[in-house]
Amino acid sequence: MYEEIIQNMRKDFDIKPMEVMNLQPLVLAYIGDAVYEMYIRTMLVVKNKSNVNMLHKMSVKYVKAKSQADILHRVNDRLTEDEHDIVRRGRNAKSATVPKHADVTDYRYSTGFEALIGYLYLTNSYERLMEILRLAVEE
Repeated sequence: MYEEIIQNMRKDFDIKPMEVMNLQPLVLAYIGDAVYEMYIRTMLVVKNKSNVNMLHKMSVKYVKAKSQADILHRVNDRLTEDEHDIVRRGRNAKSATVPKHADVTDYRYSTGFEALIGYLYLTNSYERLMEILRLAVEE
């Protein structure tokens, strides 16, 4: 279900893989954050059917910087060379701000994770995107 939504939504916009590679890492992280958040929210709504306050509290466990950094460390050995490069670029990008409740190192790694998600989404790498997203929520 989620994969079809992502594919159909992405079809409305034409961007070539070389253009994606030229995007700034924080731009990749910006779109990756939205894609990941939508995946998490969809998963929680389908599995829990709870009230909005409870859904929000559950989603924070997945989307906070520490959790995303942990996910990246967990899947790191499964990434391709190109994916490692995207993560490195995202991790090393200089952000203007750091959230007050996040460790700087965790925040940088979470930015790398989000950049990877954004890259996979924008390059139409749906199978790989779904593989990474499923690994992200594995217990």
